[in-house]
Amino acid sequence: MIDATTQVYCIFGNPVRHSKGPAIHNAWFQAHGINAVYLAFQIDEISKGIDAVKNLNIKGASVTIPFKEAIIPYLDEIDRGAKDMGAVNTIVNRDGKLFGVNTDLRGAVDPLKPFGIRDKTICILGAGGAAQAVACGIHREKGCLVIVNRSRDRGERLASKYDGEFMPMEDLKKIQSMKADILINTTPMGMSPNIEDSAFPARLLDPGMLVMDIVYNPLETKFLRDAKNRGCEIIDGLSMFLHQGSAQFKLWTGITPDLEMMRHTIMNGEF
Repeated sequence: MIDATTQVYCIFGNPVRHSKGPAIHNAWFQAHGINAVYLAFQIDEISKGIDAVKNLNIKGASVTIPFKEAIIPYLDEIDRGAKDMGAVNTIVNRDGKLFGVNTDLRGAVDPLKPFGIRDKTICILGAGGAAQAVACGIHREKGCLVIVNRSRDRGERLASKYDGEFMPMEDLKKIQSMKADILINTTPMGMSPNIEDSAFPARLLDPGMLVMDIVYNPLETKFLRDAKNRGCEIIDGLSMFLHQGSAQFKLWTGITPDLEMMRHTIMNGEF
């Protein structure tokens, strides 16, 4: 029951109505008997979110598109990983001091580890905040990075930062000749409500390729559906989301939640 002692956590983003964060974190709070609530706030400016955290004493917040980079100047401190990536997806409020962390790195790398990362050619679509985390994780695991992005300047900066190669999105012949082992979409393409959008042409997906999408609503994006139809192995965005969400929950509560229980709950439509 929500009362005067209930602690408040939230997610800031735009759009954010699609987020499963409230359902997942509230289920974990309930499972562990924690008097807390997690809410979704769709905002236009991240400064307004920071004001809310301070004025309402919000204990922690998730940060999603498009604020993962813009939030940094408003924080009192960020950890080394978030600083290296230039992106924050988690705020921890410690007695009024706001600390920024990035749990996307763990969320991106952990689902890929069973397939192997070292020396694999791994193509990342996008160069935003999520791509920063994925690229950092791949680089640490000694994968061979290729960044594909519409904006040359941003794509080249990310590729250079992690010793990778840049390819412009419009250079389809060069992308096709790359023969990537793993392809990861880090853009919001295909996210609800734009579910018929895809981050990558289906005809360039090679059978045997491992294809991962960080979009988790819908669970099977058009990008993943095309990949499956082309004979690729797929990893849905829920895998990354649950791993990074688990790390957030532990930062806020000190508890590591049950990931398999939550995946089962979501996949069976129990909320």
